[in-house]
Amino acid sequence: MAMFDDFEDNDPTFPEDDEDALPEESSNRTFIIAASVLGGIILLALICVAAYALIYIPKQKNAAAEASNVAVAQETDVAKMLTEAAVSTAMAQTPLASPSAIFSPTASSTPVVAVATDTPTATPNTAATGTIAAALTEASGAVLTIVPTSSALPNGGFADDVGIPGLVAMMLVLIAVIFFARKLRNAETA
Repeated sequence: MAMFDDFEDNDPTFPEDDEDALPEESSNRTFIIAASVLGGIILLALICVAAYALIYIPKQKNAAAEASNVAVAQETDVAKMLTEAAVSTAMAQTPLASPSAIFSPTASSTPVVAVATDTPTATPNTAATGTIAAALTEASGAVLTIVPTSSALPNGGFADDVGIPGLVAMMLVLIAVIFFARKLRNAETA
């Protein structure tokens, strides 16, 4: 223990724990207040996100589903009315087959006399025909609608105005600025 024999207890280079102890750190109220405020803001934001996810989003989904159901019901009703109108129009325009055309009896000795009779012609339902015509016109317009699309690229921006030579020139100017700034910085320290 020869190394420590010369060590004095009152050496000023090694202060003792009791004499020159660092003062206790005081509580930093500003930091605690700021941390509490930020924590409160984060907690409030979490509560708002939870309320949004648990209350508002289900209401939106229910409203969208209800609107979809109403739209499907309306489209079904329109399709049913158009189908009924088309069937009634087709039935009114198509003559019914006579029973003799369906069943032909065997030949008999009874003479067949053709007598002309006045048969009324069916008048089509003009309201239903107009509705069907309008629906068919809408459908054909939807199929033939041409959506315009652009085939040219937009003509805007810096490169369109000055082109590649301008970009190369600007690159060279900026590289020169970097070199001059370094040279000036080194000149000031020397």
